[in-house]
Order: sequence, then C-alpha cells, then structure tokens
Amino acid sequence: MDPQTQIELEAAAFRRLQKHLMEDRTDAQNIDMMNLAGFCRNCLSRWYQEAAHERGIEMSKDEGREAFYGIPFSEWKAKYQTEASAEAKAAFDKNH
Repeated sequence: MDPQTQIELEAAAFRRLQKHLMEDRTDAQNIDMMNLAGFCRNCLSRWYQEAAHERGIEMSKDEGREAFYGIPFSEWKAKYQTEASAEAKAAFDKNH
C-alpha cells in the first residue's frame, strides 16, 4: 500500500470513529470510556489539537474540542453529558 492510501484509510477510520462517538453512541459517557479504554472524546480532541500544533497550526483547547465534537463543548455537555456515578468517579480516581 502506498503512503497516501494509508493516510486516506487512517483518516477514514478516524472519521468513522468520530461519527460513532458523536452520533451513534452519545450515551457512552467520557468517564466510562476513560475507565474502560483509557481515552475518551476529550483525549481525541486533544490529540487533534496536538497534531495541529506539530504542523504549526495554532489551536486552543476549545477549538480542538469544537473541531472534534462538531459543536462547542459546552453545548455537547448540555445535550449529552450526565452526572457520573460514585462508582465511575472512584474508578477514575483510582486509575488516573
């Protein structure tokens, strides 16, 4: 496989993951993802921001989140984020 095709396939897989998390599984809470997988939507938005910085593109944390979430983070939280259970918070505190 040539490098450009690999980049395009990786980008397509990323976009599909993003769509899955933003449209298909809005019920999956970030804290639960962190506890299970060790990363969440916020991590992905931060990695996006870091990739921009590596290429000389200035991007704030909020801009990175909006680029990944597709809407302002505050709007996402209001629509989809629920209060984390005591168990989820304890697991997060233990692991992170």
